[in-house]
Amino acid sequence: MKKLLGLLMLSLALFSCQDDERKDLMDQPETEKVPDSIEVLEGNFVYTADAAVIRGENFVYGVTLDSMSNVLSEKISPLKSDDFDMVPVKVKAKILPNPSQEGWEEVIEIREILEVPGLGKVSDTIED
Repeated sequence: MKKLLGLLMLSLALFSCQDDERKDLMDQPETEKVPDSIEVLEGNFVYTADAAVIRGENFVYGVTLDSMSNVLSEKISPLKSDDFDMVPVKVKAKILPNPSQEGWEEVIEIREILEVPGLGKVSDTIED
């Protein structure tokens, strides 16, 4: 009888502890998603056939190869003396995690070309 009572108390204690853990898991708030922000980045831009990079004072980002990066490449091509020259630019861009995990941890998607100092002010915008 004592053994049965002991087993009953032990199983009751184990099951009651398990319910507390479930309640803790159920009471956790859902994580809130932070909206993507578009930042103004000023740095040196280099574009090659298979990659593009923008480097600022305290950052280095890979650049997604899309229509806006192609437009920027065409605008800076008269200012370059060889393929690996870095040209200063000012762009509005969205910072995203790198989906391929190859190269940089984060990449940018250029939304607007604000300025290319050798050419003056430019205003090319991507439409969503």
